[in-house]
Amino acid sequence: MNIQTLIPDIYKTISNKNGWFTDELASAFADDVSKRLQESLGAAKGPPRLRLSQMGPRCPCALWHSIHHPELAEPLPPTAEIKYAFGHIIEALAITLAKAAGHKVTGEQDVVHVDGVSGHRDCIIDGCIVDVKSANSFSFAKFKDGSIGQADTFGYLDQLDGYLVGSYEDDLVVNKTIAYLLAVDKTLGHMCLYEHRLDENRQKALLARVRYYRSIIRQDSPPPCECGTVPEGKSGNVKLDTRASYSDQKHSCFPGLRTFLYSSGPVYLTKVVRKPDVIEVDKHGKKVYN
Repeated sequence: MNIQTLIPDIYKTISNKNGWFTDELASAFADDVSKRLQESLGAAKGPPRLRLSQMGPRCPCALWHSIHHPELAEPLPPTAEIKYAFGHIIEALAITLAKAAGHKVTGEQDVVHVDGVSGHRDCIIDGCIVDVKSANSFSFAKFKDGSIGQADTFGYLDQLDGYLVGSYEDDLVVNKTIAYLLAVDKTLGHMCLYEHRLDENRQKALLARVRYYRSIIRQDSPPPCECGTVPEGKSGNVKLDTRASYSDQKHSCFPGLRTFLYSSGPVYLTKVVRKPDVIEVDKHGKKVYN
């Protein structure tokens, strides 16, 4: 089958109530979900290391701390743990639906390597590398309209580059220069397929970034912070930008970082000229009284 028909084939399969969700599929799905949740919610296995999923732009200071001082990482709140668990379940469901729709799915969670850095591909569908991403409706629109190609905040395409380069000699991968993001709107259930092409410039950039990141973690002390910051309104306050706000080592980069809980979510201020009239919490989520 052709991967280009994946989404309509999945929709058609779901619409036909003809017993397509077999005992075999159900068992494989349950095993996949169980394994993913054990890895996500269980204890960490071994020391932290550089992964191909981390090949997007990163602050070198935060990267260094993530390897040398993981104990300083901002702990994930229980709500975030649950949110990410939902994501793992959705990813397993998407792969199960691809199988049910008759598409050839191979290489699930295979390990690939690029210059000493490893990663796990989600799967290969019809000979093409596919990484499944769950997203809210706002973020899903970026996959659907293709704007993620110009605003890849979290380095999803760099991750695909790593999988493509690391899979070059893998016979399961028929298309060596094209990979796909299978995006699922976790709010409305919509799906879309975003096609990504690896050209010579992107390949060179990936290999250079792998070498650069490896050189950072070999250093004895952290390099300067390069987290992005932007003004917060017109008060003179300055906050972390979107990418930096998701870093679990943001407090290592900014020891004086202050967190304020707005109705739209937490805002991390690196500079406070006017204290916001909302609750302030520390890195552990405990209310700050001052």
